[in-house]
This record gives sequence, structure tokens and C-alpha cells, in this order.
Amino acid sequence: MQTPPTPRALEGSDLETWASLATVLEWLPPALDEPLEKAFDLTHFEYGILYALAGADHQSLRIGVLAGYARSSISRLSRAVTRLESRGWAKRSRDPLDGRSIVVALTDEGRDVFARATPSHEENVHRLVLDALTAAQKRQLLEITRRIQRSLREEGSWRPPAPPS
Repeated sequence: MQTPPTPRALEGSDLETWASLATVLEWLPPALDEPLEKAFDLTHFEYGILYALAGADHQSLRIGVLAGYARSSISRLSRAVTRLESRGWAKRSRDPLDGRSIVVALTDEGRDVFARATPSHEENVHRLVLDALTAAQKRQLLEITRRIQRSLREEGSWRPPAPPS
């Protein structure tokens, strides 16, 4: 029988590092939501759904794939899609290739709202995160966040598609 590991206290610089990251994790989501909600009645999570759909083939994805991209439960994603559907920005249908699966598609209105919200969202990301960092710090942040992602899930996370050549 293996002995359980000895608990390690959070103290000193480890505590300071964790507290700083925990604060960012708490403060950043509402700061990303606020301008999107004010201008477009859209949360950052919902914007992410529109983003994934806008970049997908035929601007549609199976709900399970979309949940994987969003790192969300199907129920949370389904509630968000219901909100997007109620506004006419997305629509659900049965997958024609597999009638058991649900496909979520971006509507014309959804494409329009996504196109209008993107500049505001991108400016907010620059203002809140990227502009505060040097080029070297941005590279470090990328490496740090990828390491943390791998410690959470082996498969890593969604990455943007490579730019066309």
C-alpha cells in the first residue's frame, strides 16, 4: 500500500504566485463579459461559441465538438445555445449524417453580431492582457498557460487554425 503524499503548504512565493493567478482568474471573466454584454447582450462564453461556429466548416459543429472546444458541459453549452437561438444567432438541427447527433449552426444574424462584436472584444483583450506585456512576456505567458493546460488535461486545448499560406 502506497503512502499518500505529504500535503504541501502554500506559503512564501508559491502562495504569492497562486494568489496572483487566482485573482486574475476571478477578475478577467467579468472584465471580458462587461463590454460584450453592454454593447451586444453577449457573454464572453457566448462569444466563444460564435467564434467557434464562425471558424468551422459550413459554420456549424456537432454540439459535442462545440462543448469540447468550449471546455464546457453539454448542459451549460446547451443553455448558452438556447440563448443564442432565442436571439436568432444560432440554430440547432439533427445531424444529417447521424440523426442521433445535434448540430449547431451560425445564422446570418449570428455572423453579423459576431462580426460587429469582434473588434470590441479584440480591443478589450489587448487592453486587459496583451498590452500589459512585452513580446518576451507574451511568449512566456503562452508557454506557462500551455503547461498548465497540459497538467489539467492531457489533450491540451483548442488552438487557432494556421493562417492561410
